[in-house]
Amino acid sequence: MEFQDKVLVCVDCSAEFVWTAGEQMFFADKGFKHEPRRCKPCKAKRNQALGAGGSYQRVETVTICSQCGKETTVPFKPTQGRPVYCRECYQQRRTAGAAAL
Repeated sequence: MEFQDKVLVCVDCSAEFVWTAGEQMFFADKGFKHEPRRCKPCKAKRNQALGAGGSYQRVETVTICSQCGKETTVPFKPTQGRPVYCRECYQQRRTAGAAAL
């Protein structure tokens, strides 16, 4: 398949930008199905706002271990109805699961 440069319109700033044949080939190689929606400056601004610029704040949640009942801190917000384990219980379960295989 031969790729040709394509002019697209940014969804954020409505500016036109060129999606080069090389970029299209990269997208195809990676299996990406959709065209880019933002120009490079808007994409960079969005990534920085979302935390991809290195300023990502890690979520720490204090909760109770579902196995031993000890209070622990986990690096995510637990989903209701799913068990949460402290580091020791998690490692135990992980080791037991690997041994079962």
